[in-house]
Amino acid sequence: MNDALIEQLIDAFRCLPGVGRKSAQRMVWHLLERDRSGGEALSKVLHETLTRIGECQGCRNFCETQICRICADPKRDKSQLCVVESPADVMALEQSGSFQGHYFLTKGNLSPIDGIGPKEIGAEALVARCQSDVQEVVIALDSTVEGEATSHYLSDRLLPLGVVVSRIAHGIPMGGELEFVDGGTLAHAMLGRKPI
Repeated sequence: MNDALIEQLIDAFRCLPGVGRKSAQRMVWHLLERDRSGGEALSKVLHETLTRIGECQGCRNFCETQICRICADPKRDKSQLCVVESPADVMALEQSGSFQGHYFLTKGNLSPIDGIGPKEIGAEALVARCQSDVQEVVIALDSTVEGEATSHYLSDRLLPLGVVVSRIAHGIPMGGELEFVDGGTLAHAMLGRKPI
């Protein structure tokens, strides 16, 4: 048994959020003792995913093609664009069934102390996208200090384009994060959005 190899695997699992040393050890022991075939499948799919998944040229979500299935869907409303932070937020809104437009992912919020500025959140790409068919932009960023600052910054950038800019309001608690809100609450928030 190569102890160095086991330690490397434990450290590798620790890159996942919420996984500490003890949890990583349990995962490694489980794979080695009870499910080596599961570990091999995990390794194969993980490698393939990291190799093949890229970023949608339209919304910046993760996908296997240049344009994701939502951006490519002709049934979606091109006049509405919802700005969210992460793929988990897209998934939450899609599961709520409350939005039938397109999305744009910031993949973070403005945070100068962390080196996240307008370039990192894709502000120019968002402005460019809103210069065609988009009539309304729904900002659905988290109700955190950073999320509010990002929302105001994006609103200031988008309003001169003549698009309606709204912000989801009802049902999302201050300090809450979209991916942890239930579908009914998200649907109510989407229906109760208001202009900024």
